[in-house]
Amino acid sequence: MTAAVAAEAAIIDRAGVEATLPLIRSHVRRTPVLEVAAADLGLAGDAPPVTLKLEFLQHAGSFKPRGAFTNLLTRQIPAAGVVAASGGNHGAAVAYAAKQLGIPAKIFIPEVASPTKVAQIRGYGAALVISGQRYADALAASEEWIAQSGALAVHAYDHPATLLGQGTVALEWAEQAPELDTVLVAVGGGGLIGGMAAYYAGGTRLIGVEPEAAPTLTMALDAGRPVEAPAGGVAADSLAPKQIGALAFEQAQRHVAATVLVTDDAIVAAQRRIWESFRIVAEPGGAAALAAVLSGRYRPQAGERIGVLMCGANSHAVDFGR
Repeated sequence: MTAAVAAEAAIIDRAGVEATLPLIRSHVRRTPVLEVAAADLGLAGDAPPVTLKLEFLQHAGSFKPRGAFTNLLTRQIPAAGVVAASGGNHGAAVAYAAKQLGIPAKIFIPEVASPTKVAQIRGYGAALVISGQRYADALAASEEWIAQSGALAVHAYDHPATLLGQGTVALEWAEQAPELDTVLVAVGGGGLIGGMAAYYAGGTRLIGVEPEAAPTLTMALDAGRPVEAPAGGVAADSLAPKQIGALAFEQAQRHVAATVLVTDDAIVAAQRRIWESFRIVAEPGGAAALAAVLSGRYRPQAGERIGVLMCGANSHAVDFGR
């Protein structure tokens, strides 16, 4: 870990998350939790209920506005406004937050971004550039624009403000369901799991769930450092950066209990199950954590109370499997 990363990581902790929530509270929703019977998910009938946090009911359809508002409210914004590179959800969140705060925004997304997310970003009034096949391509294009314009970069997952904002999910959830033993959350670049890890700090077991086609955090933990990983699969628009963020990796090394890999088929099956059982629409990235439970890749211990974060729904039921 470099000195710069160490300095940034030092401010990402439980106290930092607790201080962040009052700053963004009036701009984000306190999303509800839903306790569901294990049998309703096709699990053993004697298993404890599963608690879902419905974060897809957040503004812009995912958890991302928490980090976006934290960045825009705590950092100096230049006249050129802000710029973000995104697989879609972060871009929509930054565009939404910028619109609410009257700040110019330019969003770079890759070609794999879903039409739903493209329409969202345009609907929020941000300038939109579609560049390259994957998130890394959009990020490179955004960096060129930053150098030209002087706009402020709002990183999707590797800035302290982003992690602190995303960590407020854990703070809320701990208040809503303090009995949980274990929480499962999908992992892309790591801003969400990094922020949540900083808040839980080992007090609640945190399990990261990744697609087999994009094992970003798993490979980093195996290597002992962030490394380039495959970036494909059905959830590539939200869970497939080239490598885990340095700040999230530092938190994960200390506070993430384990990672679990799931197949694309399991993710699509989880999307279908949650729709058929509860009429909840989840995009592939939003269903990945549930897929770990439904597919048996994560098996709770007897009596273990688990929570699953439903983190995004910028999709539509008819898109399942596409």
